Amino acid sequence: MSYSGIFKPKNPGKYQGDPTNIIWRSSWEFRTMKWLDENPNVLSWASEEVNIKYLSPIDGRIHRYFPDFIAKIKTNSGIKTYMIEVKPFHQTKEPEKKKRVTKKYLQEVATWGINEAKWKAAKEYCEERKWNFVILTEKELFNKTDK
Repeated sequence: MSYSGIFKPKNPGKYQGDPTNIIWRSSWEFRTMKWLDENPNVLSWASEEVNIKYLSPIDGRIHRYFPDFIAKIKTNSGIKTYMIEVKPFHQTKEPEKKKRVTKKYLQEVATWGINEAKWKAAKEYCEERKWNFVILTEKELFNKTDK
């Protein structure tokens, strides 16, 4: 499987946006889209349809963050809205301090700082709307029986 493409939903009526232009940028995003599209408890969903302003710790400027997904899901306790970000697990935690400061380490620190700022803004955005913010990693997307 390539690392990007256009997703063709089986249930285009559930998609909030243009169902002919749903772009995935990783196999993990593709897997999430497939689940959102095919799960009967998902009432509606969208991909990168919301933008949230955040302050970058790198340049001190305001940038726009487009969370991967917004989904309305029927749960045992009612209908809930989720903002979903799909990321590799190693990008969801602060990098460990290294003895040697390398370019790779500096990039990891910058990525962590930007992600942390985005997620703080996303959590505030969700709290204002009584939504739930979740980050999905390979730990949630794949279980031990997946090959």
